[in-house]
Amino acid sequence: MKIHVQSFAFGPFQENTYIAYNDEKTAVIIDPGCSNSIEQQTLVDFIDSNKLEIKALLSTHCHIDHIFGNAFVLNKYNVDYYIHELDLPVLDRGELSAQVYGIQGFTPSPQPTKFLNDNEMITFDNLSFQVIFGPGHAPGHVAFYSKENNFTISGDILFKGSFGRVDLPGGDLETLKKTIHNRFFTLPEETVVYSGHGPETTIGVEKKTNYILQF
Repeated sequence: MKIHVQSFAFGPFQENTYIAYNDEKTAVIIDPGCSNSIEQQTLVDFIDSNKLEIKALLSTHCHIDHIFGNAFVLNKYNVDYYIHELDLPVLDRGELSAQVYGIQGFTPSPQPTKFLNDNEMITFDNLSFQVIFGPGHAPGHVAFYSKENNFTISGDILFKGSFGRVDLPGGDLETLKKTIHNRFFTLPEETVVYSGHGPETTIGVEKKTNYILQF
């Protein structure tokens, strides 16, 4: 079944928040970075105008720019929250990260209700994704892959012409290189990559041009 992907660039870090949904109006929210009431309303307006039924909140990873809207989303839609267990310490550092960056108005995220496992298929009615465990940028980083629809929502693993920083706690360049080469660059070249920041790209383009190849 066709999955549509809608993105919003939210917050001081211009993080890409995603809503993935199908024609039957089943939907999930991935990495809500909405950091103020205007951005929250933008998210809600899209959901309401398309008559979507939110089934879950998913995190690719739990850096503050990707979880800023967690509390709002979970309070609004009362759904299960999915992360990889290895990113729990990152989630729990959210409030400290807000202080370090001098960010006002951060509400700590609720705890997850479900844990994600590498290669499992997660299904919400008729909306399905394969979980790809991809550490290096964050210890419990995952991506959500739809083979049928030829895309992955990659968080901060791989960007157009770049890749996730590795200087934050739990980051490691060699680990990230293995993730990109062994898990991402083995996907079909036409796979669209919806990144955590910046424009979309494809696996084929990044295999030819990404400067991770220089390391």
